[in-house]
Amino acid sequence: MEGEFGVPTAPIVTSRFADYVIRDGQTHGMNLRWTFPPYPVAWVSRETLREYVHGDDPVTGVQLMTEVIDALTKPLNEAEENPEIPKREKRPRLLEPDTEENLHRMFLEKGWTDGLPIVLPTEERVSEMLTGTDHDPQEVVGMMSVTTHEEQNVYNVEKVAVIAVMAGARPEHLPIILAIASTKHPSIPSSTGSYGSMVVVNGPVAKTIGMNSGVGALGPFNYANSVIGRAWTLMSINFGDARPGDTFMATIGNGLSFTNQCSAENEEKSPWEPFHVRKGFKASESTVSIFRGWNVSTLGMGGADALLQRIKSSGMMGSCTFVMDPLAAKSLKDEGWSDPGKLSEYLAEKMGSSFFKPKPQDINFVVVGGETNPIWQSTDYTYYKTASIEEWVPKDGIRLDERPIRMPVSKMCDDELCIIGM
Repeated sequence: MEGEFGVPTAPIVTSRFADYVIRDGQTHGMNLRWTFPPYPVAWVSRETLREYVHGDDPVTGVQLMTEVIDALTKPLNEAEENPEIPKREKRPRLLEPDTEENLHRMFLEKGWTDGLPIVLPTEERVSEMLTGTDHDPQEVVGMMSVTTHEEQNVYNVEKVAVIAVMAGARPEHLPIILAIASTKHPSIPSSTGSYGSMVVVNGPVAKTIGMNSGVGALGPFNYANSVIGRAWTLMSINFGDARPGDTFMATIGNGLSFTNQCSAENEEKSPWEPFHVRKGFKASESTVSIFRGWNVSTLGMGGADALLQRIKSSGMMGSCTFVMDPLAAKSLKDEGWSDPGKLSEYLAEKMGSSFFKPKPQDINFVVVGGETNPIWQSTDYTYYKTASIEEWVPKDGIRLDERPIRMPVSKMCDDELCIIGM
C-alpha cells in the first residue's frame, strides 16, 4: 500500500510474533513500521485491551499509540525505502567425511531430521535412489516454504532423492515422492494451530510397490506407506525450512506429522469411482492427492444424515474429508448415493450460514480400510491437489529391487467373509 499507492500504513501484530514479522519484512524487502501490543489479545478482558492501547509497546518500549501516529505521519527514511534483502547461507552439497555416529549427531543437531533415526544419504545411496527415475538429477522440481513469510527454497531431483534415502525409501518409491514434491505443498505448514496432513495414492503404482489400502492402512504396518509419508515430512523440514518457534509456530504440534496419514485408496473394494478419477484423471493413471487440516475424529457410523450431523457438531472450518471403510461406502451406495459427488452436493446444501456456505467440492470422500467395521473417519481436511506420478516413472517402469521389501500383508476377504483356515 505504501510503496505502490502512497497510502501510509501502521501494521500491528502481537509481540509474540515480533521476530516472525520482522523477518517477513526483511525477506520480502519491506521494512514496515510495526507496532507490537502485548500478547495475548484473544479471550482477555476489555479493560486489559484498553491498557494495551494506552500502554507501551513491550518490544520497543515506546508508547503504542505514538508508534501508530508516527507510522502514519512521518515520511519513510532511506533504509525503509530501499531495504537490503538478506539471503540465507546455502547448505553444502557434500559434507566432510566423518564417523557414522558423528554424522547422525550432526543431522539431529542441525535440525535436518524428524528426531528419528535416518539412513545417511551417502553418494552411493543417493546414486542408487536416482535410478528410480529418468529425470536429470539437477532438474528443478519445485520451491517450498512452511510459511509464506520466508524465502522459498528451490529443490531438484537429487535433493528429493537425498530425502528419500533419509526416510528409508527405495528407488521404487522415488516417483511417488517426486510427485508429492512437485505439488510444492509442505506437510507441516506454519500456523499457531497444529496442522495434520494426508496423502492418498491411486492407480496401478500402489499395488506395484505394495502399498496398503486395507486393514490398518493408516497405521504403522506398511513399508511404502511409512517411508513415503515420512519423506513428505523430511522435505517440509529441509526444503520448507521448518524451525520450531522461528518459522514453525504450531503451539502444540501434531503427531500425525511423522508419516502424514499416507495410504493407497482401496479401489478394489470401493463401490465408487476412484478418488483421482473424480478429480479428472484416468483410472489407469497413478496419482498422489494431498489434504491438510487440523482435526480427525474416529468411529463415525451411519448414512448421509449421520455425516451431516458430524459436520455440524464438529465445527469444521469450511472443508471436510471423510475417510471411510468400504463397508461404510457400500452402505451409502445402498442408501441411494451411488455418486459421491451428489452426496457432497446434498451435504453442502444442508450446511452453512450467512457467514460461510461450503461448496460441494469442499466435501470429499476417500475409501480406505479392510471391511472389519462399517465406520468412517471425519476430518476437516481441505483437498489441495492431485498430481500425476507417471511423469516421474522410468520409461522401463517402476524400478523394483530383485527382492522387494514387503511387510506382512493382511488377508483380503471376499464378500465381507473371512474364515480362518479357508
